[in-house]
Amino acid sequence: MNSAHDAAVVVGVDGSPAALRAVRLAAVEAARRHRPLRVVHAFVWPLLHISGAPPAGGPPGSGLRQQARRFVDEAVAQARAAVPDLPVTGEIIDGGPAAVLLGESVTATMVVLGDRGLGGFTSLLVGSVAIQVAGYADCPVLVVRGTERTTGPVVVGVDGSELSRLAVTVAAEQAAWRDTGLLAVHAYRHPASTGPGDMQPLVHDEAVLRGEEERLLAESLAGLGERYPHVPVTPQVLHARPGPALTDASRQAQLLVVGARGRGELSGLLLGSVSQSVLHHADCPVVVVRAPG
Repeated sequence: MNSAHDAAVVVGVDGSPAALRAVRLAAVEAARRHRPLRVVHAFVWPLLHISGAPPAGGPPGSGLRQQARRFVDEAVAQARAAVPDLPVTGEIIDGGPAAVLLGESVTATMVVLGDRGLGGFTSLLVGSVAIQVAGYADCPVLVVRGTERTTGPVVVGVDGSELSRLAVTVAAEQAAWRDTGLLAVHAYRHPASTGPGDMQPLVHDEAVLRGEEERLLAESLAGLGERYPHVPVTPQVLHARPGPALTDASRQAQLLVVGARGRGELSGLLLGSVSQSVLHHADCPVVVVRAPG
């Protein structure tokens, strides 16, 4: 039996400016999808054996749980101000932030969070919670960072892997909702190994190599025009490192979409090098797509 918040867009809040920014974008995202918005705050203090009740003799509403309630109430108000007719609910859930959001991801259509919260160090480019949630969530994760734009394309990183094909679909859907184009970027450095022990030639024919990479991108985009006929697609093949290439593209983009891991990356890694790079450096919000399970 489905619960009331199945398939909601879920946003994590902690009272920080980054979280409130995430709430506003999450509200818009929920409206695009015709889904409700669920605001959650992870209340970590019980795990540390610290009471959330007001201290003895303290003023009413001074306890940690009351403070958490204020975080949630403010976020709900921000969401309703951003999208007045949107169904919005808020809840405080005992647990650590990453664990709570990962639990929510099992039934959510998307999880949204800021790149850093109250516990994030300003010297870090992206918070550990965002990295953990993007690496393990059972649904796409939108990390709100960089510059918010209403113009420019949706950019997707393509490397020929099955996960990047899923990212292409997510990106095309986002472009359709935003009434904009899709820029599909495939950056390559050298031929990919096709099996253990493969030896690659020391000298490559650049024209042949580029032709192979262009075919890889075309295959990854095959059928997209039939599924999303109103989304103009621009394929771009670059001889460059994927992380910096996608970061460059993000400077004019509304959204950047990547797979959690790409072709040739070790499956035991939390996130691949490319998704790590764009989460740290992109100049627009980033969606990380991971295969469920």
